[in-house]
Amino acid sequence: MEMNILAIVVAAIVPLIVGAIWYNPKVLGTAWMKASGMTEEKMKGGNIAVIFGITLVLSILLAMTVNGMVIHQIAASQMVYPDMEAETYKAFMAEFGNAHRNFRHGALHGAIGALFFVLPVLGINALFERKGWKYILVNVGYWVVTLAIMGAILCGWK
Repeated sequence: MEMNILAIVVAAIVPLIVGAIWYNPKVLGTAWMKASGMTEEKMKGGNIAVIFGITLVLSILLAMTVNGMVIHQIAASQMVYPDMEAETYKAFMAEFGNAHRNFRHGALHGAIGALFFVLPVLGINALFERKGWKYILVNVGYWVVTLAIMGAILCGWK
C-alpha cells in the first residue's frame, strides 16, 4: 500500500479550514475564548506565519497517522513486508483490497480516533489546567469533525 501523498496534503489543510470556521466568533470562537481564557490581546501577540506554518507541518504528520488508522489494508501489507510479492498477500488484496475504502468508513474511523485519543488527551490536560467542560467539548468537537473529514478524504480517495 502506497501513501497517497496528494490526499495527505489535502487532508493536512483540513485542520486549518475547519479551525477557521469552528473558532470563528460567529460559531464557537467566543465560547472558546471565554472557556480558554484567551483574549484579543493574546490573539494579536503571536506570529501568525509561524503558527500556521507549524500547524501545517503538524497536520501533515497527523494526516500520515490518520491514513494508517482509516485504511485497514495497510496492516495487511505490514504483516508481509518486505515480501510484498507473497501469494497469500496478493490473494488477500485481490479479494479485500478495496473493502471499506470509502469516505463514510474513513469519516467513522476518524471520529472514533478523536473520541478515543483526542478526548482522553485533551480531557486530562484540561482537568490539570483547571479548564471546564465547555473548553473540553469545544476543542474535542473540533477534533471529531476535523478527523472525520481527514479520515473521509484519506480513506475515500483512491
